Amino acid sequence: VQLVESGGGLVQPGESLILSCAASGFTFSSYAMRWYRQAPGKERELVAHISITGVVRNYADSVKGRFTISRDNARNTVYLQMTSLKFEDTAVYYCNNPSRDIWGQGTQVTVSS
Repeated sequence: VQLVESGGGLVQPGESLILSCAASGFTFSSYAMRWYRQAPGKERELVAHISITGVVRNYADSVKGRFTISRDNARNTVYLQMTSLKFEDTAVYYCNNPSRDIWGQGTQVTVSS
């Protein structure tokens, strides 16, 4: 049972990134999925949630209109498309299966000029 994030990096304000999370060891298409983030010295924050079919998507107010969560059940992958990145988006981003409490190792996103 595993979640593996990728796609993080160093970007300038206003730029974009796409994070990916590859799932294995469970029936990916049967579970809702989430992205969280944790900035230095702060608590882990729920960023986005997507339902099993992808029809229901919810976002933190801080990222609404800038981030998009999506999933490809054929590829067992969930994505987080991040646009108009801000300094305050700097954090480690984690993929999560909330029902099974499965977490990835995280991927660092740094927004800096």
